[in-house]
Amino acid sequence: MEPKITVSSIVETYEDPGKVVRSIKEIFPCWDPNPIIEQTEFPSTREPVLISGAANSLDVLLSIVRENRTLDTALDSMAMYSSDNLASFSISRQSASIGKISFTLGERPLGGTIEVSLEGADVGLWLEQQTWHGGRSTIPRSIGDDIAMGKEGSPAEWFDGKGRRTMGLED
Repeated sequence: MEPKITVSSIVETYEDPGKVVRSIKEIFPCWDPNPIIEQTEFPSTREPVLISGAANSLDVLLSIVRENRTLDTALDSMAMYSSDNLASFSISRQSASIGKISFTLGERPLGGTIEVSLEGADVGLWLEQQTWHGGRSTIPRSIGDDIAMGKEGSPAEWFDGKGRRTMGLED
Protein backbone atom coordinates (compact mmCIF):
# COMPACT_ATOMS: atom_id res chain seq x y z
CA MET A 1 0.00 0.00 0.00
CA GLU A 2 1.35 3.42 -0.97
CA PRO A 3 2.34 5.55 2.01
CA LYS A 4 0.94 8.96 2.89
CA ILE A 5 3.17 11.50 1.11
CA THR A 6 3.72 15.00 2.52
CA VAL A 7 5.72 17.56 0.54
CA SER A 8 6.92 20.86 1.99
CA SER A 9 9.33 23.69 1.32
CA ILE A 10 10.29 27.01 2.87
CA VAL A 11 9.58 30.08 0.75
CA GLU A 12 12.17 32.67 1.70
CA THR A 13 11.35 36.38 1.71
CA TYR A 14 13.33 37.00 -1.49
CA GLU A 15 11.71 34.11 -3.43
CA ASP A 16 8.79 34.24 -5.83
CA PRO A 17 6.15 31.94 -4.27
CA GLY A 18 4.70 31.10 -7.69
CA LYS A 19 8.06 29.86 -8.97
CA VAL A 20 8.58 27.78 -5.82
CA VAL A 21 5.18 26.11 -6.26
CA ARG A 22 5.81 25.51 -10.00
CA SER A 23 9.16 23.84 -9.27
CA ILE A 24 7.56 21.47 -6.76
CA LYS A 25 4.68 20.68 -9.13
CA GLU A 26 7.22 19.58 -11.77
CA ILE A 27 7.82 16.53 -9.57
CA PHE A 28 4.51 16.37 -7.67
CA PRO A 29 1.90 17.60 -10.20
CA CYS A 30 -1.14 17.04 -7.95
CA TRP A 31 0.44 18.68 -4.88
CA ASP A 32 -1.83 21.18 -3.18
CA PRO A 33 0.19 23.59 -0.99
CA ASN A 34 -1.04 25.28 2.14
CA PRO A 35 -0.91 28.19 2.72
CA ILE A 36 -1.12 29.94 -0.64
CA ILE A 37 1.35 32.83 -0.61
CA GLU A 38 0.76 35.89 -2.74
CA GLN A 39 3.65 37.59 -4.53
CA THR A 40 4.60 40.84 -2.78
CA GLU A 41 6.51 43.88 -3.88
CA PHE A 42 10.24 43.95 -3.29
CA PRO A 43 11.51 44.38 -0.64
CA SER A 44 9.20 41.92 1.09
CA THR A 45 8.27 42.42 4.70
CA ARG A 46 6.91 38.92 5.22
CA GLU A 47 8.78 36.22 7.12
CA PRO A 48 9.88 32.96 5.47
CA VAL A 49 6.84 30.66 5.14
CA LEU A 50 6.65 26.87 5.25
CA ILE A 51 4.27 25.61 2.60
CA SER A 52 3.14 22.01 2.88
CA GLY A 53 0.60 19.63 1.48
CA ALA A 54 -0.20 16.10 0.47
CA ALA A 55 0.94 14.52 -2.77
CA ASN A 56 -0.80 11.48 -4.16
CA SER A 57 2.24 9.63 -5.56
CA LEU A 58 5.97 9.52 -6.22
CA ASP A 59 5.35 8.43 -9.83
CA VAL A 60 7.13 11.36 -11.52
CA LEU A 61 10.11 11.19 -9.15
CA LEU A 62 10.44 7.42 -9.62
CA SER A 63 10.06 7.75 -13.39
CA ILE A 64 12.93 10.25 -13.51
CA VAL A 65 15.28 8.11 -11.39
CA ARG A 66 14.38 5.04 -13.48
CA GLU A 67 15.12 6.93 -16.68
CA ASN A 68 18.45 8.13 -15.28
CA ARG A 69 19.28 4.66 -13.94
CA THR A 70 19.83 5.95 -10.40
CA LEU A 71 17.44 3.64 -8.53
CA ASP A 72 20.07 2.45 -6.01
CA THR A 73 21.03 6.05 -5.20
CA ALA A 74 17.33 6.87 -4.85
CA LEU A 75 16.79 3.95 -2.47
CA ASP A 76 19.77 4.95 -0.33
CA SER A 77 18.79 8.64 -0.29
CA MET A 78 15.10 8.11 0.39
CA ALA A 79 15.70 5.53 3.14
CA MET A 80 18.70 7.16 4.83
CA TYR A 81 16.53 8.68 7.56
CA SER A 82 13.83 6.05 7.84
CA SER A 83 12.22 3.83 10.43
CA ASP A 84 9.60 1.11 10.09
CA ASN A 85 6.77 3.50 9.31
CA LEU A 86 8.45 6.77 8.30
CA ALA A 87 11.01 7.92 5.73
CA SER A 88 12.08 11.45 4.95
CA PHE A 89 14.39 12.89 2.33
CA SER A 90 14.98 16.11 0.44
CA ILE A 91 15.59 17.03 -3.16
CA SER A 92 16.91 20.18 -4.77
CA ARG A 93 14.18 22.65 -5.71
CA GLN A 94 16.43 24.11 -8.41
CA SER A 95 16.81 20.70 -10.07
CA ALA A 96 13.09 20.02 -9.70
CA SER A 97 12.30 23.24 -11.55
CA ILE A 98 13.70 21.65 -14.73
CA GLY A 99 12.27 18.19 -14.12
CA LYS A 100 15.43 16.64 -12.65
CA ILE A 101 16.05 14.89 -9.33
CA SER A 102 19.00 15.73 -7.15
CA PHE A 103 18.87 14.31 -3.63
CA THR A 104 20.33 16.67 -1.05
CA LEU A 105 22.35 15.69 2.00
CA GLY A 106 23.58 18.09 4.63
CA GLU A 107 23.70 21.79 3.81
CA ARG A 108 20.81 23.58 2.13
CA PRO A 109 21.70 24.01 -1.56
CA LEU A 110 21.27 27.18 -3.58
CA GLY A 111 17.63 27.39 -4.61
CA GLY A 112 16.26 25.58 -1.56
CA THR A 113 14.96 22.10 -0.96
CA ILE A 114 11.78 20.12 -1.22
CA GLU A 115 11.23 18.02 1.88
CA VAL A 116 9.36 14.77 1.38
CA SER A 117 8.06 12.47 4.10
CA LEU A 118 6.50 9.07 3.59
CA GLU A 119 4.38 7.58 6.34
CA GLY A 120 2.82 4.13 6.35
CA ALA A 121 3.26 0.52 7.31
CA ASP A 122 6.52 -1.03 6.07
CA VAL A 123 7.58 2.11 4.18
CA GLY A 124 11.11 0.71 3.81
CA LEU A 125 9.84 -2.40 2.06
CA TRP A 126 7.66 -0.20 -0.15
CA LEU A 127 10.73 1.88 -1.14
CA GLU A 128 12.71 -1.27 -1.94
CA GLN A 129 9.89 -2.48 -4.18
CA GLN A 130 9.48 0.88 -5.93
CA THR A 131 13.19 1.15 -6.72
CA TRP A 132 13.69 -2.49 -7.75
CA HIS A 133 15.54 -3.18 -11.01
CA GLY A 134 16.91 -6.27 -12.74
CA GLY A 135 20.45 -5.72 -11.46
CA ARG A 136 19.26 -6.61 -7.98
CA SER A 137 18.82 -10.20 -9.15
CA THR A 138 22.64 -10.37 -9.35
CA ILE A 139 23.51 -8.00 -6.50
CA PRO A 140 20.61 -7.86 -4.04
CA ARG A 141 20.07 -4.59 -2.19
CA SER A 142 18.18 -3.66 0.94
CA ILE A 143 17.97 -0.58 3.10
CA GLY A 144 21.11 -0.06 5.19
CA ASP A 145 23.04 -2.94 3.62
CA ASP A 146 26.85 -3.02 3.33
CA ILE A 147 26.79 -1.36 -0.09
CA ALA A 148 24.56 1.58 0.81
CA MET A 149 26.09 5.01 0.37
CA GLY A 150 27.37 6.78 3.47
CA LYS A 151 25.39 9.46 5.34
CA GLU A 152 27.53 12.13 3.65
CA GLY A 153 26.83 10.64 0.22
CA SER A 154 30.04 8.65 -0.24
CA PRO A 155 29.55 5.66 -2.56
CA ALA A 156 30.30 2.02 -1.84
CA GLU A 157 33.19 0.88 -4.01
CA TRP A 158 32.36 -1.83 -6.54
CA PHE A 159 35.94 -2.03 -7.88
CA ASP A 160 39.31 -1.92 -6.18
CA GLY A 161 42.13 0.48 -7.10
CA LYS A 162 43.17 -1.78 -9.99
CA GLY A 163 39.70 -2.02 -11.52
CA ARG A 164 38.91 -5.49 -10.21
CA ARG A 165 35.30 -6.19 -9.14
CA THR A 166 34.79 -6.37 -5.41
CA MET A 167 30.98 -6.70 -5.38
CA GLY A 168 28.85 -9.66 -6.35
CA LEU A 169 31.69 -12.16 -6.31
CA GLU A 170 31.36 -15.56 -4.66
CA ASP A 171 33.67 -15.97 -1.67
